[in-house]
Amino acid sequence: MTEFSIRHDPLKRGFDILFSSVFLICGAPVLLLIGLLVALTSKGPVVYHSLRLGRGGCVIACLKFRTMYENADELLEGLLKSDPSKQREWDQFQKLKSDPRITPVGKFLRAASIDEALQFWNVLKGDLSVVGPRPPTLIGTTGSYLDEIKSIYGNNAATILSVRPGITGIWQVSGRSEVPLAKRQKMETDYVQTRTFWTDLIVIAKTIPAVLFSKGAF
Repeated sequence: MTEFSIRHDPLKRGFDILFSSVFLICGAPVLLLIGLLVALTSKGPVVYHSLRLGRGGCVIACLKFRTMYENADELLEGLLKSDPSKQREWDQFQKLKSDPRITPVGKFLRAASIDEALQFWNVLKGDLSVVGPRPPTLIGTTGSYLDEIKSIYGNNAATILSVRPGITGIWQVSGRSEVPLAKRQKMETDYVQTRTFWTDLIVIAKTIPAVLFSKGAF
């Protein structure tokens, strides 16, 4: 594992534990219903473990309700190799607007950001924070581990990877998937360098309408 400097914030961590615990307890019935819906509408496991970059440059497994068909990672690699326009779109946004891997139910879950609700367990474990930089997916298409970090974060890697990534963040409330990667890097670097407890509360408050209206989600 490649080591990066780590920032510690006991107040932020205490809030994360309290917030995620309340969410998981109160939301348990809804989470069970979503899991049942996923299981009944497409083949494959209900829960998907998505490999992401975490604090300090470590690889973490973020829990998500499965929104894609089976063998989605292999499908993505094949699609990017065969379609240069899709590769350019992925390089710019780290997402695809018309993604053939996503199931019909998955499209709804993603638009409403419900697919990531299980990540409050990751927050409780200490992998994630409620608010923080977006944790990028690792798919191994850019070469070595260090090459992949550089392709995602550029010269901002040390700053962004010094804190836990978040379930929500400045990216999610500022256009989400419509924000190019280069702009996201700057936004998240500025967040890490200037964040306070109150700015986190503001981001959480802004997340609610962003989710309800699915602005920039795909």
